Amino acid sequence: MVGANPKFQIADRAYPAALPGTRRHALPVHHVLPVRRHWLAMAALFVPLSFVLVQCGKAPSAGMLAANSQGAGDSFDERFPKPQFNDRFPTANESLTQIQKQVALAPPQQRTVRTEPIRVASLNPTLTLPKPTEREELTTLVSMKSSAFPYFGNNPRSDAPFLNISNGERKGHRSYGGRVYWQNETYNDNRVLVHVPETFDARKPGVIVVFFHGNGATLERDVRDRQLVPQQISDSGVNAVLLAPQLAVDAADSSAGKFWEPGGFKRFIDESASHLARLYGDPKSAQTFANMPIVIIGYSGGFLPTAWSLEVGGVSNRVRGVFLLDAVYGELDKFASWIEKNRSGFFVSSYTRYTKPRDRELMEMLRGKGITVTENMDGPLRPGSVVFVQTRDGVRHRDYVTQAWTEHPVKEVLAKMAEQPAFTRMASAPSPANR
Repeated sequence: MVGANPKFQIADRAYPAALPGTRRHALPVHHVLPVRRHWLAMAALFVPLSFVLVQCGKAPSAGMLAANSQGAGDSFDERFPKPQFNDRFPTANESLTQIQKQVALAPPQQRTVRTEPIRVASLNPTLTLPKPTEREELTTLVSMKSSAFPYFGNNPRSDAPFLNISNGERKGHRSYGGRVYWQNETYNDNRVLVHVPETFDARKPGVIVVFFHGNGATLERDVRDRQLVPQQISDSGVNAVLLAPQLAVDAADSSAGKFWEPGGFKRFIDESASHLARLYGDPKSAQTFANMPIVIIGYSGGFLPTAWSLEVGGVSNRVRGVFLLDAVYGELDKFASWIEKNRSGFFVSSYTRYTKPRDRELMEMLRGKGITVTENMDGPLRPGSVVFVQTRDGVRHRDYVTQAWTEHPVKEVLAKMAEQPAFTRMASAPSPANR
């Protein structure tokens, strides 16, 4: 061999010869073969590991994906269940997630950011920064014992028990249409939809809006989502809060429940003061809500609790306005009496051809009492205004809360009302009748 450090070969491996100054020894054949077998065994150990390392850099096979995706009892519906009722509409101690507005009630407006000077340690004496929002808009459901139902008293028209049907221990009510509705299904919901707009300020003159829904309705599906009553109140810009009690649940029935009782509406308003103060975030505001003026809005079958609340509710002197949406189906004497006795409030009734005869009859009753009646909404809404508005043919009764003589009539009437400070001026102290 030639070179400073010659190598000798064993099979396919090269091994260095002895270093300079050391003695080299040739390996016999019987030593070479064991060494070769030794290296082959070592290679066999490392081959599976190399395959694993290489596999880490590759996409998994279709078979592997199929095997991993087929878990017992692990379907899409089981992994991602649909929201349940309690998920969407929590208890009285929780608030509803604010829904996305589905209908634009007004063109987008640029929000005005209030600013206030803040002193900083710098060459400039002040730095203007946006004032953080102190509270958020809130729409929630609150259980109130003074709400319309459950009700175990009499129907004042017949003086007979309201629950006039029995089936064993089950109680129900036969409606005027002849259909039987069971108490535990239709007349057992004491929740109230409460809405406090983000801009509401209890330190300023404001108003409580009470909305009585019509037949076949629920607070969530109809009052909130379809009729957009909370949204219309917010978009009106009026300093107002909303109370909408659940009446007969999804039923063709206009029963007033506890609002039939003398003082029933007053108990409802009194109880709401503490709930509104808690939701508003200031317990001291309960006194403000306890004296705040009231506007009652009745849609369709909501005429019945509206009329009885005006007649026997106990706080008719606090009611600054009544707005009926295709709702004069009866109780004309109660509406006429309130209008005659409360000349500082306003009364508006918009109607379709279905309620036209009753609206015309009520107009004649009022004119007979010397009360001026206006038949359009073109003018301002002043204390003492009595307005009847007929809507064109083709307007559906079902859509009337969002489409009457104008789009979003609740927003329209409240905006007109806000132009007259007398409607929203707060009382400085409870009147004797309200103590």
